[in-house]
Amino acid sequence: MASLRARVLNVLLRNTMKRRLGACQTALEVRKTFQSTPPLAPRGARCTPATLGGVSGEWVEAGSASAGTLLYLHGGGYVAMSAYTHRGITAAFALRGFRVFAADYRLAPEHPFPAGLDDTTAVWRALRSEVQGPLFVAGDSAGGGLSLALLLNLRDHHEAAPDAACLFSPWTDLAGTSASRVTNRDRDPLLAFDRAHILVSAYAGDADPGAPLISPVNADFQGLPPLILFVGDTEVLLDDSTRVAGRARAAGVAVDLRVYPEMPHVWPAMNVLMPEARRAMDEAAAFLATAGARHI
Repeated sequence: MASLRARVLNVLLRNTMKRRLGACQTALEVRKTFQSTPPLAPRGARCTPATLGGVSGEWVEAGSASAGTLLYLHGGGYVAMSAYTHRGITAAFALRGFRVFAADYRLAPEHPFPAGLDDTTAVWRALRSEVQGPLFVAGDSAGGGLSLALLLNLRDHHEAAPDAACLFSPWTDLAGTSASRVTNRDRDPLLAFDRAHILVSAYAGDADPGAPLISPVNADFQGLPPLILFVGDTEVLLDDSTRVAGRARAAGVAVDLRVYPEMPHVWPAMNVLMPEARRAMDEAAAFLATAGARHI
């Protein structure tokens, strides 16, 4: 059962953000809605503007980076949000021993696919050339799907992959074929996916939304690094995680799928408020650190 804080937060989200998102008619309205709330970042991390591979972003650090370096890709439906809006997660990773680079990849509709993937690939290549030791990638929602697309892109170009990847509530099926879009439509406390077509059209442009680099759920996962996925059992994106986990396991990838009861979309970002969010961050950090310990 979810904590009292989580249950209260679900009610607040359902009556505020879900209603506002459900009323959006354009990608730019979604952007304005997503970016209306400042991040709830834990104290103790410092954020420094930087550029890697020609892509702006920020380093988020707190003491020594004993666990390794992490590339973080923010969510926001590919049309919104930024490194700043996701300090709740990036600062939490930093406080758990990671040096984090949060990338401000280009957003749709001004920059449709493959602009975001090109940017994240450029950042990754810069990190590989500049950073020693374990390297990871993590992302939430659209950033989770983009993280998977990055792994596939690196594999297909025969480039070194991260030691592991962490995905929070990833959006992996832009073609909309997952059953949970319907079964969890009214149960999800945050997302109103009646407007998903707005985001899909903005990001995919003229490309096929079911293509593996846009909808990684349709990809062949052979050769990918270990994955850990977090998703709430009432999310409309539940099957976007469970289907990826199943396909990845079938391809021989080590997968750890964590399904939390009654959690809102990307709840780890609320670790200042919710015990379930702090627990998820602890589990994510431990998984990545264990994978990094095997780094040669």
